[in-house]
Amino acid sequence: MSKIRVLVADDHTIVREGVRLLLDAQPDIEVVGEAADGQQALAQVRALGPEVVLMDIAMPGLNGLEATRTIKHEFPHIHVIALTMYESDEYFFQVLNAGASGYVLKKAASADLVGAIRAVHAGDVFLYPSVARRLVADYLTRVKSGEEQSSYDGLTAREREVLKLIAEGHTNQAIAEKLVISPSTVQTHRTRIMQRLNLHSRAELIHYAVRKGLLDSA
Repeated sequence: MSKIRVLVADDHTIVREGVRLLLDAQPDIEVVGEAADGQQALAQVRALGPEVVLMDIAMPGLNGLEATRTIKHEFPHIHVIALTMYESDEYFFQVLNAGASGYVLKKAASADLVGAIRAVHAGDVFLYPSVARRLVADYLTRVKSGEEQSSYDGLTAREREVLKLIAEGHTNQAIAEKLVISPSTVQTHRTRIMQRLNLHSRAELIHYAVRKGLLDSA
């Protein structure tokens, strides 16, 4: 069985040596080279043709992000895994946009790193669990935001007026007088608003209005 050829790029010698010891102990993985910065990583990739590159993000000279972009441009078949201490969304999305197939934190267990290499080599994507959870949370927030916007866009102009006035604390009678409609019509609008926005109380309605920026102050 041929081994997975791996290049380790990190500006800290102790990290490279530690990763090499770990990976060389695996029966199906072989470390074919090391690099201390992005420029060296590119040179090693071109010379050695690894299948997987473990790439530190913050390295002197050419950083890991730029090196990843260049590698993926020149060698689309090579898989890059970011091996980093950074857990922030900012770095995570930049790395994915650069073309990386994996994101592993340096605090990860050895099994996670080995599993990541095997996963991306097989064509999968590997995300460190805490990063994956935040990605899912971000996605769900975006979906929820989109659903809310779609629901709000579905309200009529009159229903939006009523929504704002209810959130401001006006009674049905006061809203009726202000809009020159009957209290029963206000109640009908109120019911439809609650249904369309999936709200169940005035408190939820007020919170929704604040979140949407419909009120001047919270």
